[in-house]
Amino acid sequence: MRIITGDYRGQHLKAVPGMDTRPTADKIKGAIFNVLRDKVVGAKVLDLFAGTGNLAFEALSRGAEAAILVEKNRKAQNVIRENMEHLGITKARLMAMDAFIYLDQYPEEVFDLIFLDPPYHQGLVNKSLELLANPCRLASSGVIVAETAKDEKVEDYPPFEIVKTGEYGDTKIWYLQTRLES
Repeated sequence: MRIITGDYRGQHLKAVPGMDTRPTADKIKGAIFNVLRDKVVGAKVLDLFAGTGNLAFEALSRGAEAAILVEKNRKAQNVIRENMEHLGITKARLMAMDAFIYLDQYPEEVFDLIFLDPPYHQGLVNKSLELLANPCRLASSGVIVAETAKDEKVEDYPPFEIVKTGEYGDTKIWYLQTRLES
């Protein structure tokens, strides 16, 4: 696992030992950032279920302004800290807590990019979207990127709507934006 491009290009990231996390593969990460393109520069990023910090660190490498990484697993928290130190990242903050507790305790935070990559088959993406929708945590031109197993279903949660999907092996990527009023 490595940073694909930007300021930290080619830098390798540590992974969490064991099977507790499933880092986004470089191929899928590359596809995600090809879709996001100009949405990354200057973005305020939220990485819920951060794991290794892979997605947030890629965004920071590509010019995101700041990132909050939320992770409750202690092994993963240690790996995130090690990766931040290795890369010399100062524009990120680790919140060592459950994602849903974070959303409950910080309702005023609004983000340009939100990454959701929780454990598969537990309904955590839909639960996250429901909490992110009220109050709305996504900036008006922002994007939510959710990663699920290919056989999982993600719902529209107003004001969010699914605008694009992509499948990569057994993984499905969902892109959601704020529904524009007509």
